[in-house]
Amino acid sequence: MSHDNNYKNFSIKLWAEDDRPREKLLLKGKTSLSDAELIAILISTGTREDTAVGLAKKILLLASNNINELGKFTVNDFKKIKGIGEAKAISIIAALELGRRRKDEQLLKKQQIVTSKDIFEYFHPILSDYKHEEFWILILNRSNKIICSKRISEGGVNGTVADPKIIFKLAIEELGSSIILCHNHPSGNINPSEEDIRLTQKIQNAGKFLDIHVIDHIIIVGGAYYSFSDQGVM
Repeated sequence: MSHDNNYKNFSIKLWAEDDRPREKLLLKGKTSLSDAELIAILISTGTREDTAVGLAKKILLLASNNINELGKFTVNDFKKIKGIGEAKAISIIAALELGRRRKDEQLLKKQQIVTSKDIFEYFHPILSDYKHEEFWILILNRSNKIICSKRISEGGVNGTVADPKIIFKLAIEELGSSIILCHNHPSGNINPSEEDIRLTQKIQNAGKFLDIHVIDHIIIVGGAYYSFSDQGVM
């Protein structure tokens, strides 16, 4: 019997706690691991006071055991936990960003925008993690298929500025037939502000002169959204 087989016959309980997630993944597959065990693999080692799994549990606790909330963490947020330095924090952030990009790639395959939910599903992975406000546009062809998305501006917690000249310049350069507006509200208020409504009307009117239809404007707040089109505001 090989050394490897001998090793596999040992109970998981006999393994060092930092080794358990890696060996569990090899023996039982990636889906068998808890969120804490997956994070423990990323941070690799623990400290004298705590194992990698223990540190991972503390990280999740700080994020209210919510992976989406964890995606909003900065390096400094992670470093609040004793034993998590810059390198470990960067490893976790990089892994979460890869996961977000993977989801983006899956959404791009869908290509065509039919409903406001399609818009939300496209932008939610992009905007849900930001603690500041960002304004984006989606540029579509005549079949409502996505040509590309563009970030127009970013601001503070309470607002950002979107210049119609920049928006339509980008749409014309990409030969777009229509556009969709989207921004997030980190404040948690899902309703549009008076400024949001005025800006939407201004962009919509400009689009009429350029024969570029403004289909909708979506505000994203966490896992929910507000559609100007659905609410009859445009």
